[in-house]
Amino acid sequence: MAEISITNKEWERVKIKVQRKYNHLTDEQLQYSEGQEEGLITKLMDLVNRDRKYVVFTLKKALVNIDNNRL
Repeated sequence: MAEISITNKEWERVKIKVQRKYNHLTDEQLQYSEGQEEGLITKLMDLVNRDRKYVVFTLKKALVNIDNNRL
């Protein structure tokens, strides 16, 4: 089970942050539907070549300051 919960509205903001940090990622690669956090984490692990702990930390950090553009 995923350690985080992301709504579709939150994902639009988080996706912008992720794309700024990893500018090689496309919108198609970052497709997400609410409730599919586990798949998102796994996909991001492959796309950015990082472990699960790092990806979850990065997503949580993005969610904490959702209105801030920094990741």
